[in-house]
Amino acid sequence: MKLFNSMGQKIEEFKPIHENQVNMYVCGPTVYNYPHIGNARPIVVFDTLKRTFQALGYKVRMVSNYTDVDDKIIKVAKELGVSEKEITEKFIKAYNDDRLALHAMMPDAAPKVTETMNAIIDFIQLLVDKGNAYEVDGDVYFRVNSVEKYGNLSNQQINDLMVGARIDENSKKENPLDFTLWKRTEEGIKWDSPWSIGRPGWHTECVVMINNEFNKEHTIDIHGGGMDLKFPHHENEIAQSRAAFQTSIANYWVHNGMVNIDGEKMSKSLGNVIWAKDMIAKVGGNVLRWLFLSAHYRSPLNINDEAIETAKKELNKVQTSLKQAYVKAGLAGYELNSEVQNEVIKSFMDAMEDDLNTPNAFSALFDEVKVLNQVIRKGEIDFAELNVHVAAIEKMLNVLGIENQRLVLSEEDKELHGKWRTAVKEKDFETADQYRAMLIEKGIL
Repeated sequence: MKLFNSMGQKIEEFKPIHENQVNMYVCGPTVYNYPHIGNARPIVVFDTLKRTFQALGYKVRMVSNYTDVDDKIIKVAKELGVSEKEITEKFIKAYNDDRLALHAMMPDAAPKVTETMNAIIDFIQLLVDKGNAYEVDGDVYFRVNSVEKYGNLSNQQINDLMVGARIDENSKKENPLDFTLWKRTEEGIKWDSPWSIGRPGWHTECVVMINNEFNKEHTIDIHGGGMDLKFPHHENEIAQSRAAFQTSIANYWVHNGMVNIDGEKMSKSLGNVIWAKDMIAKVGGNVLRWLFLSAHYRSPLNINDEAIETAKKELNKVQTSLKQAYVKAGLAGYELNSEVQNEVIKSFMDAMEDDLNTPNAFSALFDEVKVLNQVIRKGEIDFAELNVHVAAIEKMLNVLGIENQRLVLSEEDKELHGKWRTAVKEKDFETADQYRAMLIEKGIL
């Protein structure tokens, strides 16, 4: 398996810390609103990465958090006159509804910030004790200058960042790049701490949750998220981990590209934000997932009507071939099995192992569909051969996370199909059309 590592900006061969085990953490949502399709893309990308590792024989532990403490959550709760917990519980459920509708597996653990508070406070205290953080009037800041290599992940020099930083004359910070670890506040949900009553800064939460969920090893295999998290969020995570544990958290940093709508960045000001739930309701989870995977995960993805129609047609092409194979096998009384011959899916898996190259994997899948169609069209079908290609396509769809159910014909279905064929043969087209409509309704034609 090869992955593009954002730390170093190059494709590297994946070498796990523990043999045949992948420990992966993906930054989860801040739960104050419904997920938009930009939030949904990493769900699909990292679920597909997990499925690929599993197909290669790895055991994968994937953790993804919920940020349920945030100024935006407090603002929405105040506007609606409800508790923050009511807001976060509602949108955690909404996020998971979308996740499942996109056929993504639930994470192996999904910690919440509110349930990790003692560990977060202890971690901040550790950084203060080590001299990497300092308190001013109840706020705690991280000293960026106290660690080396700040800016390495986002490939930026600290001097350039200093020039670009906004300097507030009244700031309590020693350095404009220093970031908040603990915020003193009287507003919204808050906790007591050695410094003040307040709540943590965003960048601290993930470091602590990773440490908690992965047996305090301090280094995991893969840390993932959207490209927009690379700086400052992931850069600040690394700075804290280097200060506390002398590690950069993960050996591989994997980031997915952004989603554009009709060539424009999705934003509230442009009014082009699309909720994932609305798109799923409109086109279905399979089509949206296919659309997400049609472009390489690191590339920007442009969503428009043409891209959606293309995704529908491509997916339909695969599903139609499988359906025809299921019907042929069912009518012949041949029982299909799911045994996959590795050489048949080799080109597909080669593409997936090449930094999750889904466009090339799609090409391999279409090649296999073409072969299956040739087998189906033969006058006398070799069902053992048909089974080989059906099982291969099913395996590919499973790795891509595309939901597929085998069509199993009942005796009634077979009888109906026989009546339709007889009516066509006898040129009783009116009756044939009636039978055909019934078969279409059952999903057989």
